[in-house]
Amino acid sequence: MTELTAIGSILSTADQRHKSRIIRKVSMRLIPLISLLYFVNYLDRTNISFAKLTMSKSLGLDATMYGFAAGIFFIGYLLFQVPSNLALHRFGAQRWLAVIVFAWGVVASLMAFSPNVTVLNVLRFLLGVTEAGLFPGVIVYLTHWFPRSERARMISMFMLAIPISAVIGSPLSTALMQYGHGLMFGLEGWRLMFLVEGIPAIILAIVTWVYLTDKPDDAKWLTDSERTWLKKALEAERQETARQYSWSTKRVLLNGRTLCLGFVASGILYGLYAVSFFLPTIVAGFSKTFGVKFSLIEIGLIVAVPFAVGTVVMVLWSKHADKTGDLVWHVAIPMILGGISIPVALYMTSPFTAMAAVTVTVSAVLAALPVFWSMPSVFLSGAALAAGLGAINTIGQLSGFFGPYITGWLSDMTGSNRAGLWVVGIVMVLASILTIVLGAKPRPDHTSGRSPG
Repeated sequence: MTELTAIGSILSTADQRHKSRIIRKVSMRLIPLISLLYFVNYLDRTNISFAKLTMSKSLGLDATMYGFAAGIFFIGYLLFQVPSNLALHRFGAQRWLAVIVFAWGVVASLMAFSPNVTVLNVLRFLLGVTEAGLFPGVIVYLTHWFPRSERARMISMFMLAIPISAVIGSPLSTALMQYGHGLMFGLEGWRLMFLVEGIPAIILAIVTWVYLTDKPDDAKWLTDSERTWLKKALEAERQETARQYSWSTKRVLLNGRTLCLGFVASGILYGLYAVSFFLPTIVAGFSKTFGVKFSLIEIGLIVAVPFAVGTVVMVLWSKHADKTGDLVWHVAIPMILGGISIPVALYMTSPFTAMAAVTVTVSAVLAALPVFWSMPSVFLSGAALAAGLGAINTIGQLSGFFGPYITGWLSDMTGSNRAGLWVVGIVMVLASILTIVLGAKPRPDHTSGRSPG
């Protein structure tokens, strides 16, 4: 019996090494490119927060108008979220992602030539339309390549693009604005920034078309044994999911659990976009609050700090979530901390303590994000997963429109950022409570074959 146990242990260890080698090979091939796509995606989405510092005077924007321009992106994003995700499922990631990456690159570059706020709003709307399919599409795409036990970590590696885009993009954007003013075609600094930061997406569209692989069957860069193992592992998970939760696309879209997950996503993204779209303005406002004044590039460097810390927290927290398998508390705990810390930041007595509280908020949001997005694949697969993720992200992204708009409106109405950020904190805490209520995973009703919710 002891010899049999030892042999089983050796075989188990060998299989684990084989699995680790395959996962490492797949991640090295796919994650760098899709992370780079999301890096550029997030930069083009949020660089308006830095443009605001000088664009507002150029185009005559108040805080409410800026909030609308930042938020209208999400109207286009919402309208085309599910259709774009289903198109990816039908046509494949390689072709569909290449098309939308090229389209958003063109729109992002055209923002440099906005003559007035109306054109700016139209282009922001179109940017949302063209970017709609990337994030949920990639989440679905990762389920075609990575077993469930690896997904939170892989999603976190993909989503590292968010803090890295802030760490690199913040000083880059402000440097382009400060030093690029009038450098090319006589463009103002904020216009040059839009132009320069839109071009990489156009180049990456070509790379995506050539380099990306749709599914393991097409992966000539895997050996036959590696391809076979990966396909069997993923198919076994898909069959298990289908056996326990056989949901149609229509049922997924109307299911209560899908709606609740969408509201949790709203709370997380409300915090993310409040920080992303208004942190540069808050730092610039330190001159009034604390009597300190920063140049554009200094603002960019300060904004980068919370995201640098959040990068480390995101990786460690996601790794711990995969290790324990507990998704609920790995979403709820950071959301509670972030919801408390963001209004607290407004009552600090120095720039240092204020940024320390903001850093807690940013780290909390970034820690919750990848763990949350690994939850839907626990009970959905195939077209149902594509539709479900699209629906959840659609509901979640509503906060992308209402968040900046409400924050800007409250800022104009009260003359302070405090009221808007109190709302952000409350929404984040409510999202954490809903996460706890939802539970770790759906419990199927084996007597009826239906899942509650």
